[in-house]
Amino acid sequence: MVSGLGTGQGELTGHPEKVETAKQFGKATLAILLSAVFALPVPAAPGAGTPVRRTRKYATRYRGVPTFADSSSTDDGAYDDPIVRAAAVSALGRYNGAVVAVDPNTGRILTVVNQKIAFGGGYIPCSTIKPTIALAALEENVITRDTMLKVGRRKYMNLTEAMAHSNNVFFEQLGSRMGFETVSKYGRLLGLGELAGYNLPDEHPGSFPTVPPAYGGVARMSSFGEGIQVTPLQLAALSAAFANGGTLYYLQYPHSQEEVENFAPRVKRELNIGPILPEIREGMLAAVLYGTGRSSFDRGGDEMPLGKTGTCDDHTTPSKIGWFITYADDAHAKIALAVLLRGNTRSVKGPTAAVVACRIYRKLREQNYFADSEHAVAINTGN
Repeated sequence: MVSGLGTGQGELTGHPEKVETAKQFGKATLAILLSAVFALPVPAAPGAGTPVRRTRKYATRYRGVPTFADSSSTDDGAYDDPIVRAAAVSALGRYNGAVVAVDPNTGRILTVVNQKIAFGGGYIPCSTIKPTIALAALEENVITRDTMLKVGRRKYMNLTEAMAHSNNVFFEQLGSRMGFETVSKYGRLLGLGELAGYNLPDEHPGSFPTVPPAYGGVARMSSFGEGIQVTPLQLAALSAAFANGGTLYYLQYPHSQEEVENFAPRVKRELNIGPILPEIREGMLAAVLYGTGRSSFDRGGDEMPLGKTGTCDDHTTPSKIGWFITYADDAHAKIALAVLLRGNTRSVKGPTAAVVACRIYRKLREQNYFADSEHAVAINTGN
């Protein structure tokens, strides 16, 4: 029957209007026949509804963990630094995530946005594990700042470039050379797998593996943090230690005026990493200047932030994860941040978390936070 339609069209040569009618009749008949034989719906005409493919795409995109939420709705921020909290809440906006801000010189928590997530069980660290791996490799003399490793067929990188561009092959090589025990030693030294805070009853310690992860082993553990679960509190404490020269403080969160007035820093341990910190900082600075964290740079300010992004899938949730750990400024650090985003859209990634940090820095600059030393004294003393 279908071939007969073609024959009929040929017989109408010389009659364009009849040929066109036959074409349209043939297409319509063919669509009806296919629909009847295969029980397929006839496609909608352009403009007559949403295409099936587009509907499926949007339905899939919003399954699982939502990308947007009211992340500060259940928080108790009564004794937070009001300027920092306002900046963090505004910067995070409607993203489903958390922000932890600390004073790197004392370990005082300045604000926690979305306290349920921040104090919870933790998430895969993604590429925020890389500064820890870099520190371990430098301390163990596996590399120097100038060591070039092959990361492609005709491509080599040193540590600064690998940090800036978050090159996975580079850090997988470091992890494989050091081995699981050495990687674990430095991860635990820097506070992973243990409580970051002091007397915070709602805090969970995350987790750190006792054997190499089944998927990817120590190599993937060193590039994505496979097998590790970290909290925003732990990464904020780690960022603060990089900022202050190597002191890992217990994070303390005042919840009364008395605790504010009697605040005193508590040192968890001295990391003794001062001599190798310049190499770590150089990589984190390069990430902000021209690497994966460049969206965190506030071009209107004089403060120079440093940072490291992280982007990956958290198969335990499941959801996409975006991290950014950072501090500012480099010369006299006044604040360290950990930004976490969760969800199932392409916007959930490290560079977007870096945008949140940039908004925080901008709002703090507009409030003269970095220039106002009297404000910092008042917050630390409760006056």
